[in-house]
Amino acid sequence: MDSVICGDSILEIKNIIDDSVHLILSDIPYGISYDEWDVLHNNNNSALLGKSPAQAKSALFKTRGKPLNGWSEADKKIPHEYYNWCSKWADEWLRVLKPGASCFVFAGRRYSHRCICALEDAGFIFKDMIAWQKDSAAHRAQNVSVIYKKRKDAINEKKWTGWKVGNLRPLFEPILWFMKPYKIGDTLSDNIKDQELGGFNEIAIKSNPLSNKGLEICSNVIKCKTTSQDRGLHPAQKPVSLMKYLIEMTTIEGQVVLDPFCGCGSTILAAKELKRKYIGIEKSKEYCDIIAKRIFS
Repeated sequence: MDSVICGDSILEIKNIIDDSVHLILSDIPYGISYDEWDVLHNNNNSALLGKSPAQAKSALFKTRGKPLNGWSEADKKIPHEYYNWCSKWADEWLRVLKPGASCFVFAGRRYSHRCICALEDAGFIFKDMIAWQKDSAAHRAQNVSVIYKKRKDAINEKKWTGWKVGNLRPLFEPILWFMKPYKIGDTLSDNIKDQELGGFNEIAIKSNPLSNKGLEICSNVIKCKTTSQDRGLHPAQKPVSLMKYLIEMTTIEGQVVLDPFCGCGSTILAAKELKRKYIGIEKSKEYCDIIAKRIFS
């Protein structure tokens, strides 16, 4: 059962049999044009992912993204295009999961609601939203007064002192928690007995190091630091310890964990270390090679 498939997950997942997976845990593309693999809309502007002189000096933002207001009327369609992209694989995700199985999706704050709607429309139950509270986050918001100073606009420089252009520091990321519906007429307790799925393991949560962070245990807020081992392999790399937390919370040893967008393989490594079976799908040959090194090193 253990395997990492190098290919397009929207196609490859069709080869996984029905009702065979106990958990899907995946950090999907957010659709915010972070990199080429994250451009999931019809882009008509050649400036996207280009570089300006200011970005060449920046350590935070290496390429140009679209402004929130967009560059054209076509950019207003991006949220709907993201919904359409999620809908391409949502039905298959539902099909391969066992009844009562959980599905955790790391989704960006901007379009997470579109992902929720796509999976609900496919038949998933949206169970909760978990906040992953990070210890740090890249952030750069310009002072409005500085902008006007460069324009030699002294009146507005003074008027807008203390105001900034940009977003607040993004210290949390949403983890969307879905569940595949169980058999009509059964109770959730029936499903836990028959499928070994549907509940969450309070003992595993309480014994996990992430629970000892000054937060309420078994809450929908998880505080997790990113260590040096969790950086440098992928621009959107997630902590292995966080993946372990979610896997232990909803599965038992020997069950199957699937990550259809497995990047550099943090989910796969976590599943292996917890004695779960795993299936990973990754389109990039480069990252498939990285996963192999992490698993077999």
